[in-house]
Parts: sequence; C-alpha cells; structure tokens
Amino acid sequence: MKKIGFLSFGHWSPSVHSGTRSAGDSLLQSIDLAVAAEELGADGAYFRVHHFARQLASPFPLLAAVGAKTSRIEIGTAVIDMRYENPLYMAEDAGAADLIAGGRLQLGISRGSPEQVIDGWRYFGYQPAEGQTDADMGRRHADVFLDVLQGKGFAQPNPRPMFPNPPGLLRLEPHSEGLRERIWWGAGSNATARWAAERGMNLQSSTLKDDENGQPFHVQQAEQIRVYREAWKEAGHARAPRVSVSRSIFALVDDRDRAYFGQSGGDEDKVGFIDEKTRAIFGRSYAAEPDALVKQLAEDEAIAEADTLLLTVPNQLGVDYNAHVIEAILKHVAPALGWR
Repeated sequence: MKKIGFLSFGHWSPSVHSGTRSAGDSLLQSIDLAVAAEELGADGAYFRVHHFARQLASPFPLLAAVGAKTSRIEIGTAVIDMRYENPLYMAEDAGAADLIAGGRLQLGISRGSPEQVIDGWRYFGYQPAEGQTDADMGRRHADVFLDVLQGKGFAQPNPRPMFPNPPGLLRLEPHSEGLRERIWWGAGSNATARWAAERGMNLQSSTLKDDENGQPFHVQQAEQIRVYREAWKEAGHARAPRVSVSRSIFALVDDRDRAYFGQSGGDEDKVGFIDEKTRAIFGRSYAAEPDALVKQLAEDEAIAEADTLLLTVPNQLGVDYNAHVIEAILKHVAPALGWR
C-alpha cells in the first residue's frame, strides 16, 4: 500500500494559453484541486514554495484554507526553503494551520535550491553567520524550528504581563501537539538524508538529486532512501519514519492525454548543474498507456522503497484536467502495482 498525493508548483502566467493567469487563480485553484483530490480518494495535497516567481510562495494561508475546506486528505509542502524563514514566526503559522486542519499538516522543509534572484534570502533580512554558507543558515533555521515545535517553554515571562501567564517559561502559541513528528526534510544528497534521519524528520526526495555515482536516477534515489533508513535506525527513534518521492506520471487514457503528453520526450534521466559546482541528476518523466506505464513504474526502485508518492501536476491545465490526471493513476495504475 502506498499513499498517493499530488504536488503542485502553482505556476501562473497571464498567457491566453494558461488556465491559471494570476496569483489569485493559482491559490483558488489549488484549494479546488485539493477538494477534488480528496473526493477522488487521493491521500495528499502538497505545494511547492518558490519566492520571486510566478508560483506559490507564502504557504500558510493556502494550507489553512485547504485545511478548512477538506476533512481527510493530508496537506503539505514540498518544500519550504528555510533560508527565507523566521523559524519562530513559522512555528506559530504552522501550529495555527495544523489546528485548523485537525492535525493533517505534513510540512516539507529544506535548505533550498537556486532561486529566481541572487541570494534572495538577503532581501528577507537573513544572512549566514561568519564562516557559514547559506545552506548552513537554512539548516540552523530548521534546527530552531524543530526545537520550538516540541512545545517546551523557553521565554522568560514578564512579571507584570497584560494577561495572566501559566507557570514557568512560556512557549510559542498556538502549539499543535504531534506536528513535530510530521516535519519532512527535502534531501538532495545521501549526506543530507542522513542528517534528516538523525534529527527525526521524515524524508522527501524529489525528481533531482546530487549525481553521486553515475547510476540511473531511481537507483541513486533508492540508495539514498536506504542510507536514510539505516541512519534512522542508528539514531534509535521510537517511531517508524516516512519517505516520499515525487514523479511526473501521466496515464494516456484519452485524446487530451495523448495530445499533451504522448510525445513528451522526457523518458530519460538528465544530468546538469544546478549551480556552478553541483552536478545533479534529474529523474525521467513517465507517460504511456496504462499497461505500459505499470511495467515501467514496476522497475523504479525508489518508488518501490517509498511509502508515499507525490504526482507532480501541470496546474496551468486547470483543475478539471488535473483531477483527471490524478484519477487516472488511482484507477488505472495504482491497483495493478499493489499501491491500492
């Protein structure tokens, strides 16, 4: 059995060819797609966060709105770039959104990837400490975030407060019990997967990672998951971890699917550089008739290792079509692979 959700970047464009022409369209359609996905029986609605881009950015108003409109589906991010975040303010926002959703938040966070502008986090008022990199800063913000989510008091109360205080040091409010165990780390390498396991975070692995040994993407990703699980075991955590992978998967079941994705040309891994020195491997896309798709996906070692699969959706094609994409996987592919 696998949990199956969607992952939307929330792209929007004023082009006449786009079904999502404004930021408002992107947000409102994201809510509608989450509602539709829940009705179809999907397990998760996840959203990517990018700054300075015509995509989804500030996640917590959206997560709270989705939480208020749905009742069962998991609601998450994949991922929030921690270089841009005030971890204490973020903990308050996350606690509020999780309480609205009834404890269904699954927050994916990360040190971040190259963005639309140079050192965009500087415009948000952050900079690395002396001798540290922006990646170090992102991980430091994550550590603070994880710490305050535990709900322990740390702030000295005012002896003459405006309102009565409970005894002892004060914690951030609102606190949502259990959210700390529903934080995921988006790891781009084996080393950061190990780091996430040591800190008790679930693992999110995307459609790209550092090219560490020249093997096919899905083989490297499966190895990363095994490294993560071994590190989790060594850390002695009491609960079982969760692992997600994301994929672009399209079952070609009608003429629209064939027109959009029948000649996609994305059926091979690609290698490139995500900055001046990091060689990365980008995983292939899958688009085929259901029977062929089942055979292809059965050979993907990383999907087999993961307990959660996130389907990246072409959100600018509209809510109805994206609901169709999700339904096609749930109906025509998942049962044949034993995922349902």
